[in-house]
Amino acid sequence: MFSHITLGTDDLERARRFYDAVMPTLGLTSPFTLPGTLVFGTMTGPKLFVVPPFDGNPATTGNGTHAAFIAPDRASVDAFHHAALTHGGSDEGAPGLRPQYHPHYYGAYVRDPDGNKLQAVCHRQMDDRPG
Repeated sequence: MFSHITLGTDDLERARRFYDAVMPTLGLTSPFTLPGTLVFGTMTGPKLFVVPPFDGNPATTGNGTHAAFIAPDRASVDAFHHAALTHGGSDEGAPGLRPQYHPHYYGAYVRDPDGNKLQAVCHRQMDDRPG
């Protein structure tokens, strides 16, 4: 549905410490490097870019917007939330079921150190196995 998401940061090294700890909890790694840019995802598939804004102005966050990442299982959602809080993020919603979306919707919400809102979500039943 999308090619990539780009989030702004005012401190790339602080963002690197956060994202290098958080994204692997969802199985997301860096497929390539770009100077001054963090990249997570796959070479030819969806990606997350974290960069200082191209216009040189301070990074800002959108009110009511967030990037949601699919987690392979509920333990990964828990690990995502824990890693985020351990590495400078803040809590926006602890891991848990959100049955208002559907009966197996298990998610967690955080903000990165720049205030960007992120989510990890698993849509599978607890006893479902990937594959």
